[in-house]
Amino acid sequence: QVQLVESGGGLVQPGGSLRLSCEVSGNTFTNFRMGWYRQAPGKLREWVADIAASGFTQYVDSVKGRFTISRDNAKNTVYLQMNNLAPEDTAVYYCKLTTTLGTGYWGQGTQVTVSS
Repeated sequence: QVQLVESGGGLVQPGGSLRLSCEVSGNTFTNFRMGWYRQAPGKLREWVADIAASGFTQYVDSVKGRFTISRDNAKNTVYLQMNNLAPEDTAVYYCKLTTTLGTGYWGQGTQVTVSS
């Protein structure tokens, strides 16, 4: 049973930073692509960033230069460092593991609120 547990969300002022973590258990982490998604109130869930098993990273344009995705294979954990946060970054953030067969597993989400 694959489980993903996100943590690190919270309330931050505009311009602030947060680091989200997603720990994976129940399966080998190293060979799989990991991604971060977010869903704001009243909106569809959107892709934010992902990191391949090779370490190759991709980002949605709105977070490029502000967010950094990374992974620690020894800890089965993927991170999302978020800097210069803006109110429009407010959302529930989810991590996703995608296997080589395309099966996806999701975490339960962590709330990020950017407000003064």
